[in-house]
Amino acid sequence: MTEPLSDTYKTISTTIGEGYYTEKRSKFLAFAHHVETIDEVKDIVARYRKKYYDARHVCYAYMLGAQRTDFRANDDGEPSSTAGKPILGQINSNELTNILIVVIRYYGGVNLGTGGLIVAYKTAAADAIAHCQVEERMVEEIVTYSFAYPLMNDVMRIVKEMNPRVLSQTYDNTCEIRLSIRKSEAEQLRKRFEKLSFE
Repeated sequence: MTEPLSDTYKTISTTIGEGYYTEKRSKFLAFAHHVETIDEVKDIVARYRKKYYDARHVCYAYMLGAQRTDFRANDDGEPSSTAGKPILGQINSNELTNILIVVIRYYGGVNLGTGGLIVAYKTAAADAIAHCQVEERMVEEIVTYSFAYPLMNDVMRIVKEMNPRVLSQTYDNTCEIRLSIRKSEAEQLRKRFEKLSFE
């Protein structure tokens, strides 16, 4: 098996995945969201707190960034590590990032104990992920190149061959093109452009 390229990562589509679990009359409603920033995370959690104001706990975990280094788990008043951590565990075991999973608990009057809680939050989170569309995305890098107009055809040939996404282009006395390309190919693209400048 080849090593996966470090310039791809797995996330979920923008469709919200919903999960559900019930145990001893306690209900666990789970929602998985695609997120890109901490601010989005805060907004979504705040919306759920408002919408389910009568719920006992609104627990969540998130993971951000292609390197999967920015994450947090929140137990929201449940015993330590019985809610946020199992939710985060599901994100990790599916190797997902740019994802927020919120699990809302309605207390059913019977204590589940720490083991029961861990199973409940884990299962609700897993169910939400199961209802998501997992996508593999590329880590992209932005390459900006300024050039004189006579180089236009050469630049466009490189763009055609390497197929980056064109973000913007201006054609003036000096032309500039902004491209987004797979991280592992960014260096090659820059080198090809540099070579044009010196030809």
